Amino acid sequence: MALYWQPEVETLPRKDLEALQLARLRSQVERLYRESPFFQEKWAGLKKVEVRHLEDLAQFPVVTKAELREEQRLHPPLGRYVLAPPERWGEYHPSSGTTGFPVGTVWSQGDVERIAQVTARTLFAFGLRPGDILLNGFSYGLWVAGLAVHHAARALGLFVLPVGAGQTERHLELMARFRPKALTATPSFGLYLAEALRERGMESPLRIGAFGGEAGTENPATRRRLEEALGLKAYDYYGLAEMGPTFAGECEAQAGLHFAEDHYLVEVVDPETKEPLPEGELGVLVLTHLTREATPLVRYYTGDLARITKEPCPCGRTHLRALGGILGRADDLVVYRGAKFYPSQVEEVVRRFPELSSEYRIEVEEAGGVVRQVTVVAELARPGVGEGVLEGLRRSLKEALGVTPALRLEAPGTLERTAFKAKRVVRHVRA
Repeated sequence: MALYWQPEVETLPRKDLEALQLARLRSQVERLYRESPFFQEKWAGLKKVEVRHLEDLAQFPVVTKAELREEQRLHPPLGRYVLAPPERWGEYHPSSGTTGFPVGTVWSQGDVERIAQVTARTLFAFGLRPGDILLNGFSYGLWVAGLAVHHAARALGLFVLPVGAGQTERHLELMARFRPKALTATPSFGLYLAEALRERGMESPLRIGAFGGEAGTENPATRRRLEEALGLKAYDYYGLAEMGPTFAGECEAQAGLHFAEDHYLVEVVDPETKEPLPEGELGVLVLTHLTREATPLVRYYTGDLARITKEPCPCGRTHLRALGGILGRADDLVVYRGAKFYPSQVEEVVRRFPELSSEYRIEVEEAGGVVRQVTVVAELARPGVGEGVLEGLRRSLKEALGVTPALRLEAPGTLERTAFKAKRVVRHVRA
C-alpha cells in the first residue's frame, strides 16, 4: 500500500529540499520587494535585500499579527501585501479572532489548489484513502479549516459529510447513518462528541481522528481520552489562517508534526530577542511562504511554541518535525510565585483523572502588573467524587508546575463546550 500522497516531494533528500527552498525563497523575496509597499517599508532599514543562503532569512524583521491588523485598517480591505489582483482572488478567510480583530487573507485559485494538495498529503499520512468517508466537523463559515479540509478531501477522492462545527445531533445522526471512517474537528469538539455518544449509549464507527485548530492532541492524556472515548487513532495537525490552514501533520509513526517544507520555511525564535534558536530548543514558530501567490508573508511570527528537528523520521519523510506538536502559545505563559507554566501542563494533569471531565480553565488574577492568584477550574465527570479527587489533583499540579494554584471543582456540565478554539486562560486585570 502506498505510504505517501506525493512521494517524490515528501521523501526528497534534505540537500535537494533545501536547494528548492532557497530558489523559492529568493523568488518570493524579490517579488515582495518589487511589488509590495508593505514589505518595501518593512525592509527599508536593511542594508541589502538579498538572499544567498537560507540563513540570510534571519536578517529580515518578523511580521506580527498586530502589524497586519493595522495594515488592513489603514489600507482596506486587505492591506498592501496582497499581490494578486482581485480578478485572481478565489476565496477570502479571516483568522479566528481569538486574539483580537480578525486578520483577513485571500487565496488565488492556484493557492487553493496548493493548499488542497498539502492538506491531502496530511490526510493521506493519517491513513485515509480514496473512497473513505470523512465527517468534517470544522466550520464551513469564514473560518478557514472547514473548506480547506473539504478541498483536500475531494482531491483525495473521499466522500465528505460536510456537517461543519457544532450541530451535535446532526453529527450523531450522520455517524449512525453512514458510519464514517474519519472525523476532522478540534480536540475540544471531539471530546464533546464523545460525551454525547456516551450519554446516548451510541457506539462510535470512527477509526481515524484528525484533530487541529488548537493545541492538545499530542498531549498524552488528551490523545488517550480521544482514542479511548471514540475508539479511533487520534492524529494531530496544524495550520493557521494567515499562513494557509494545514501545512503540518503527524504520520503513522506519530513522532511529531511534519511541515510541508517545499511550501513553507520554518524557524524557531526566542520570544524576547526574535533571534533563531538552535534545533531542538523551545521557541516561537516563525513561518515564511515559499509558494503563496495572493498574500505571501515572510517571517510571520505565529506566537505558537514548538521544538523542531531535522532528524530522519521512521516513516521515511524528510521534512522537519515539531516534536510533541504545538506546545501552546507564548502569550498564554503564566508566571506565578516564581514558577512558569503553560496550559498544556495543566491539561496533562487534569485529563489524567477519570473523575474529571475534559474541560478546564485557568483563571489568572493580576494587579499592578503582578499575578496575585491563579485558580485551576476543573469539572467533575459525575456527581459525588469531589473531595477525593481534589487532594490528588492538588498534589499532581504542584509536582507538574512547581507551584500550588488554587483549585475549584464545578458540577458536571458547568464549563462551556465549544466546537471552535477553546480559551483556557482567562485573565482578570486590575490596576
